[in-house]
Amino acid sequence: ITSVPSSSETSKWLDAHYDPVANLYTFSSCIALADLHGDGENKLVVGDLGTGSCNMKLKVYRGTGLMSENTLLDLPTGLVSFLMDQHEPRTPAIAVASGPFIYVYKNLRPYFKFTLPPLEVNALEQDVWNQAREDMIDPLSLKEMLEGIRDKADVPLSVRSLRFLMLDPQDTEAFVNLHKAQPIRRQTVITCIGTLKKNMADEDAVSCLVIGTESKDVYILDPEAFTILSKMSVPSAPTQMDVTGQFDVEFRITVACRNGNIYILRRDSPKPKYCIELSSHPVGLVRMGKSVVVGCAQETLQGFTQKGKKLWTACLPAPVTTMGVMDLPTRGFQAVLVGLANCEVHLYRDKNLISTIKTPDVVTSICFGRYGREDGTLIMTTKGGGLIVKILKRTAVFDDRDSAPGPPLAQSIRLNIPKKTKLYVDQTMRERENAVAMHRAFQMDLSRLRLAAARAYVKALESSLTPMSSSLSEPLKMNAVVQGLGPSFKLTLNIQNTAACRPVMHLAISFLYDESLYSMRTAFFKIPLLVPGLNYPIDTFVECLSDKGISDIIKVFVLREGKSAPLLTAHINMPVSEGLALN
Repeated sequence: ITSVPSSSETSKWLDAHYDPVANLYTFSSCIALADLHGDGENKLVVGDLGTGSCNMKLKVYRGTGLMSENTLLDLPTGLVSFLMDQHEPRTPAIAVASGPFIYVYKNLRPYFKFTLPPLEVNALEQDVWNQAREDMIDPLSLKEMLEGIRDKADVPLSVRSLRFLMLDPQDTEAFVNLHKAQPIRRQTVITCIGTLKKNMADEDAVSCLVIGTESKDVYILDPEAFTILSKMSVPSAPTQMDVTGQFDVEFRITVACRNGNIYILRRDSPKPKYCIELSSHPVGLVRMGKSVVVGCAQETLQGFTQKGKKLWTACLPAPVTTMGVMDLPTRGFQAVLVGLANCEVHLYRDKNLISTIKTPDVVTSICFGRYGREDGTLIMTTKGGGLIVKILKRTAVFDDRDSAPGPPLAQSIRLNIPKKTKLYVDQTMRERENAVAMHRAFQMDLSRLRLAAARAYVKALESSLTPMSSSLSEPLKMNAVVQGLGPSFKLTLNIQNTAACRPVMHLAISFLYDESLYSMRTAFFKIPLLVPGLNYPIDTFVECLSDKGISDIIKVFVLREGKSAPLLTAHINMPVSEGLALN
């Protein structure tokens, strides 16, 4: 047994156990956590597929060790724990779906075996085999007649007839002699299994079994008598299902089918109530709150409402191998666990990726819940048969923000768009009727705006009204800062030569202002040589002469000797003199 190295992403989890040679080959549908002995300590129950043809077993783990195992006669397709009755002690039973049977174990011992009801046999097929039994037709004629029935009949042929059609001509006679005296039976198999609360939503309430079959039917079984309480049909064979609600009140069964669609069944409706059409086949299906989350074969995770309306789509970096729900009622936290083919397990809350767990091998099954006496336990099995057990730290905190790069979270929030008013509808009609005229008027106004902006820009360049020089020979930049409360202000001009390597000289600064409002100690002075890239602060003082609380603009001109047009112009909005106002 080795330990899994921890990284910053997995720091929220404690690496409790890792056994790379546990020889567990299973899927998420064949794994469950249950308090089998009523002692408050949950065990791990696994339906092990073995080699696929032999060595199938029902294994029970306690802590890190194998507690018991029972041999299974066929491959398990699903495994659930459920309470059958109200008897004390309240210990759950284990139901294992295998072929056309459900094996129920109580206290880890075989308790009951339920067999699916046989299907209707094709009448023409029955008649043909009756003729073969009376030696009225030979095996060659029997084969031709069965092929004709297979191509045209609404009711499919039995397994016996299909097997007969696959035989070589020399083996047909022996097959007919062996089976012709036996009655024809057409039997379906179970493809998925789930549980549905009977009449109460409590955690320890009695539950019914819900099974999907290859014959496109969904059965709900009574937990005590194992009679069929309800039968519903879907257009294709179900492969995965999620069940919520109570049988006696209201329930929803979300079924992912082999045709790539998802159907939602409701109480008192033998046919699907809603249908979700996917762009690729579903490989994982879980329910989170009131939404259904589906993992698709095209490496996407999609969220839908209970009525089949699409909510969001998240792209995944690798194909989905398995999915599970992470539910922590004590913290009010729910998220979706997605196992990927790149040896990662992603944790999603809605479409946001909130955590990533690195694994040593590809995860094939995943289960989260109470194991032993620890509530937040994550159990995974790997493609190579390994078993991984992780425990969520009590100090772990998951952020709601998406840890994956992409658009911000606010982008996925739906806008509260108001209802269309009569004014809105009238304006829409007016825009449709006068679209050409409105477009021409808009283009005309836009052209006028561009022309006015161009004229103003040219005028500013010609009169040097901008704080940056447009001349290539004197590339200058200037800004001004006013300091003080008044009546005396300090005026600082910052001048910079933006040329690459050429200095600028023979410049002067002149101020233009209202002499009845302001007085300046120096209104004209020369600027020294400006070295490129350096900032030259030039200070002067302004005295406010008015006590009426008014202010004006002081214009600053940067001049070149021998030219009348300024190189730069700046307008300084002087503040109101607060000193005089207080006096």
